[in-house]
Amino acid sequence: MTSDLDTVFSALADPTRRSILTMLLEDDMAVTDVAEPFEMSLAAISKHLTILAGAGLISQEKRGRVKWCKLEPDALKAASVWMQGFGQFEPVNLDAFEAFLEQELGKPAD
Repeated sequence: MTSDLDTVFSALADPTRRSILTMLLEDDMAVTDVAEPFEMSLAAISKHLTILAGAGLISQEKRGRVKWCKLEPDALKAASVWMQGFGQFEPVNLDAFEAFLEQELGKPAD
């Protein structure tokens, strides 16, 4: 379980990947639509998507000639349970967790 948590938290460590997950909360998206708001190449976005898929946070499937991305929210369950073990994060509030890290580390958590 520890390596799974490490993989999930590593994937969540990047602000671009967190933004992608937020976008996928709304609905499944084609890779090209995911890439649109970012000022980076499609290849760079594909690398981010590969990391998210490797962590189990998204799934990808090809529909015709288009590759689609879908959020897999159950992948966050283990991380959520782990964070709830600290008590102060019940219910899990990621904004508060980020503020806590910023305060402890003395710099923005991005």
